Amino acid sequence: MDIQRHVDLRPYNTLGISVLADYFIEVSSLDGLSEAIEFSRRRRLRRVFIGGGSNLVLRGDIHGLVIRMAMRGISCESSGGERLVTVAAGENWDELVKYSLAQGWYGLENLISIPGQAGAAPIQNIGAYGVELANVLDSVTGWDINLNGLRTLTAADCQLAYRDSVFKGALRDVFIITAITLRLSAKPAPNLSYPALLEALAAQAPEQAPSPELIAATVAMVRADKLPDYRREPNVGSFFKNPIISKSLAHELVAQYPALPHWPMADGRFKVAAAWLVDQAGWKGRRRGAVGIHPRQAIVLVNYDGADGAEVLAFANAIQADVLARFNVDLEIEPRVY
Repeated sequence: MDIQRHVDLRPYNTLGISVLADYFIEVSSLDGLSEAIEFSRRRRLRRVFIGGGSNLVLRGDIHGLVIRMAMRGISCESSGGERLVTVAAGENWDELVKYSLAQGWYGLENLISIPGQAGAAPIQNIGAYGVELANVLDSVTGWDINLNGLRTLTAADCQLAYRDSVFKGALRDVFIITAITLRLSAKPAPNLSYPALLEALAAQAPEQAPSPELIAATVAMVRADKLPDYRREPNVGSFFKNPIISKSLAHELVAQYPALPHWPMADGRFKVAAAWLVDQAGWKGRRRGAVGIHPRQAIVLVNYDGADGAEVLAFANAIQADVLARFNVDLEIEPRVY
């Protein structure tokens, strides 16, 4: 068991925050995970589990054990036109989407170019361009710390919702995802429900039928144009979730701001665009010290010059307070904060 001491976590988070972990280990097997958890129990250490670090804000040094999930492997079972694809938690998500397309396994094409690892996908119920993980998830396998062993949850057990799941609530840091199983298809079934995707496809290839490969290429192109590369401009993608507000507040805001993008929810509430709110409040492209909002995307917070976690969160809190004062809407931070 290769436990390291006093490890700088800057290489392990895409926001580029430099903090120290008292103890650090990468685990690539179930035995390694079990041993790391047992080590933390013996030493009475706090445990922090990370993957690709693309949805993480590190507030300060981690006085405990950081366990980085590095399990690899992809397998597939075929049943008629269906493909049950099991993916180890440490597999890179973007590479998984590309690999699936190459194998003729369809259903992930709208989710290309999302940074991070497969094991984190159910935690956030990642989504883009009309598709969420919930559309294709079959089950999740993980290490239950309380039971000290593996168990499998169905997709329903995961309680997936908009950027939410049971892994952010009752099972947070208790159920450690080791693999996910996806229900994909051998037959293309393009999801074109997202208007902006349809527009981009029409502009990119007006004469072509929207194949999964074309959809993936178009989404990758749009994301590259809209979103900064974290390797050059450290960020975690969308820093704020689209707020879900009451029907009455939605009607009040739309009456006052007719251009506000809003979408009805099944429960009668409305989802509104966080980017529009932040932009209208004057924060798009604005910078405070080492931290700022990207000039092309109003909910992407960038660590321009080595800010620490406190600076990042102070900037985010100022945006939240301003949006609340102007629109009476609470913005929720999307990444996990440790």
